[in-house]
Amino acid sequence: MAKKMTKRDFIRYALLGGGAVVGLSGMKMFASTMPMPAPGEIKGGVWKWSKEAEFYVPTPRGMRCQLCPNECDIEEGKTGDCRTRVTEDGKLYSIVYGNPCSMHIDPIEKKPLFHFLPQSRAFSVATAGCNLACLNCQNWQISQKSPKETRNYDLMPEKLVDKAASNQCDSIAYTYSEPIVFYEYMYDSARMARDRGIKNVMISAGYIKERPLRQLCRYIDAANIDLKSFSNDIYMRLNAGDLDTVLNTLKVFKEEGVWLEITNLVVPEWTDDLDMIKRMSQWLYKEGFEDTPLHFSRFHPMHKLTHLPATPVSTLNEARQAAKDAGLNYVYVGNVPGSEAENTFCPSCGKKIIWRRGYHILKNHVKDGQCEYCGQSIPGVWH
Repeated sequence: MAKKMTKRDFIRYALLGGGAVVGLSGMKMFASTMPMPAPGEIKGGVWKWSKEAEFYVPTPRGMRCQLCPNECDIEEGKTGDCRTRVTEDGKLYSIVYGNPCSMHIDPIEKKPLFHFLPQSRAFSVATAGCNLACLNCQNWQISQKSPKETRNYDLMPEKLVDKAASNQCDSIAYTYSEPIVFYEYMYDSARMARDRGIKNVMISAGYIKERPLRQLCRYIDAANIDLKSFSNDIYMRLNAGDLDTVLNTLKVFKEEGVWLEITNLVVPEWTDDLDMIKRMSQWLYKEGFEDTPLHFSRFHPMHKLTHLPATPVSTLNEARQAAKDAGLNYVYVGNVPGSEAENTFCPSCGKKIIWRRGYHILKNHVKDGQCEYCGQSIPGVWH
């Protein structure tokens, strides 16, 4: 059962911000209890946290990773593009297993997941590495690093699940960098969490091959996927990925019954073209995503795009209106504190049914998955 967030909890979240290692009132700080090794600590021939990867095949050029569309051919002693997989003695290993560099207790609304266990807590975890190279990455200090370059925690799956349970978190969120690159760690942790009654949520760019994704869906309860643009050319130049893979990921999550929300970061000069946003919204409607929450998020100058301005709020509002005009029922604007577009409105009677301020819910008129005013079903996971 999701737990209500108190006003004190909300103030604590607001003051602490994202990415830090924190605990809630009365809970131990993780940093004081978890050993933190020096960057690049190695024990024996294979790195301390190594585990054989699940999806790869041998080729004359090395071990070919089959986890994501990059399909890196990894030679002996080398790593792939994501920096988290290494070939040694003719096998491919993940070197981020049980090896997170960031932990934090977050409100679920921060993910953002607005229709999934509102006001609950998520034990968030990330390792170094990513299989994309986004120019606008907000967590580039860990996503564009190898785990041998970051300070990490020794936290195997059973310990991770214990931490989530002892801190009264309703879910574990695999997030911050790119959970696809710590697939084995996420998968084993998610299985153990499911056995303990803890939900699993994945915050990802969705750049993954279909076979490992469908296997993962057995244990993932909710996901927020970054649909970074609706252009293959922009995906290649801005993110080093491709659009079609991500669109297929959205379809797979829907087919597998995983609760899904979508984020589109509106980057000036890159993804702010209103015609492209209209095409994206029309595609989502046509493919049956009309009740999937869509979050238009405000860009702030970051990483290799510090020369660009923040997204004008008017652009975000125009994008939201275009999505609503296309038939999408739950469209939000993020990173704009106090915006009316962070609230939920009933698509039937039009009344405001969830009042939000930042990550805090002020009022909630969704009861048993229905609008309290008119009885309209509001899709989501509410308890």
